[in-house]
Amino acid sequence: MRQLPWLTLLVFWPLAAALAMPLLRRSREACRRFALGAALAELALAGLVVLLFAAGRPDLPVVEDAAWIPALGIRYTLACDGLSLVFVVLTAFIGVCCMLTSRHDDASRPALYHALILASLATVQGVFLATDVFLFALFWEAQLIPVFFLIGVFGHGERMRVAIKFFLFSAVGGLLMFLAVIALGIHSADLPDGPTFALFDLTRLSLPVSTGRWLFAAFVLSFAIKIPLVPVHMWLPDAHTEAPTAGSLILAGLLLKTGGYALIRFALPLFPEAAVAFAPLLTILGLLGLFYASAVALAQEDVKRLIAYSSIGHMGLAVAAVVSGSRLALGGAVVMMVSHALTSGGLFAQAGMIGERLGSRRFDVLGGIWNKAPGFGAAFLFCILAAAALPGLSGFVGEAMMVFGLFRVDGLAGGFAVAGMAATLIYLLRLARDTLFGPARSGLPFPDLDARETALLVSLVLAILWLGLFPGPVLQLVASPLDAVAGHVWPVAGTGM
Repeated sequence: MRQLPWLTLLVFWPLAAALAMPLLRRSREACRRFALGAALAELALAGLVVLLFAAGRPDLPVVEDAAWIPALGIRYTLACDGLSLVFVVLTAFIGVCCMLTSRHDDASRPALYHALILASLATVQGVFLATDVFLFALFWEAQLIPVFFLIGVFGHGERMRVAIKFFLFSAVGGLLMFLAVIALGIHSADLPDGPTFALFDLTRLSLPVSTGRWLFAAFVLSFAIKIPLVPVHMWLPDAHTEAPTAGSLILAGLLLKTGGYALIRFALPLFPEAAVAFAPLLTILGLLGLFYASAVALAQEDVKRLIAYSSIGHMGLAVAAVVSGSRLALGGAVVMMVSHALTSGGLFAQAGMIGERLGSRRFDVLGGIWNKAPGFGAAFLFCILAAAALPGLSGFVGEAMMVFGLFRVDGLAGGFAVAGMAATLIYLLRLARDTLFGPARSGLPFPDLDARETALLVSLVLAILWLGLFPGPVLQLVASPLDAVAGHVWPVAGTGM
């Protein structure tokens, strides 16, 4: 089993499947079946990597390494430790969900539609597995391409304007990070083994303080745009509003998580001094985003736009936890990111179902859905309660860990975090009230869930329940990598603070 390139297969199998999609372009159903089969195969590959990882020492990564551009110290290095593994499995799972969601968006070009989804999965897996920083930067930039076309070709309304806005925001941040990566490679020429882009080797660089802070700022700006962190969040609400349903699942479930993951995996260990110096600013921005998102979400009249602002708030809290210096809060941030991918995935999928049935997602045509479609209503309310961190569901575990961790290091930050979490309840309760209850504002029929939609939502519900009731396996998987990061940046935190 160890002789096969499992990590390479995880990255390039979806891309190979995407390249094969044009062969099926004449049959919409053939495209759907093949794409779903490819996504299920990706999930099976992720399961095999879990078994491979479990068969070895869980504190050691599975690594694939080969020379790529030796003269510049660039290598093709993929590695999977517990932290990567959690997000690899999440990516494969969300990929299957994308194939099961809205069947209206692929009407015009089904082959291209599913090929773009599969290509997105490939680039995201590359981000989670690359440990050569140059290779990581390539995958980071490659993420933009399929999502740009997914929004621009298959989106709604002003889709090209929104796609260009998304691309410009992400490309500017990515370009600055790429320049910072090149600067790291230049500084690494002084190392005994010459120039290198290996993450572990670069963490041993002794950079001047000012240089480290500038490079950290370039990395964090790129990650902050993807997270997104206030004030570089402006692309997200429009992107979610106009994106096809699968595009929203990829944005909320995967691309936002690449920003949080990269902050932990790359920015913190590469620039520990700068991370500590900028931590107060990032904490303020994260908590500010929590309150800002709650206030703006409450004023929204479109279901998808409200859910989009909720993502800004939840990810802002995660950023505050990541840079807090608390190992407990850091672990909670990872759990919360996984939980948010599941809960927002369910909410966006059901927002797409509302749009398909009623032709609009505006609150002025909603109401009374529970009476018309109790199965849909139960699943929608379940996802709302999970997003609100109801005990027993996935959102509670991560948010509780983050709040307790923040209180340990800064009581004021912990207090603001609790207040911000309370503010999220207002717009989430409004979402439930105006969508599910009260009089129906539309005379159109609202059919209940069909078999495909039921399979999608049951899968998400079970995952949310499992993470909420049994978070131990995830916390155990990420423990060793997070201990290493915390011990490198905040030595006290590495002892389990």
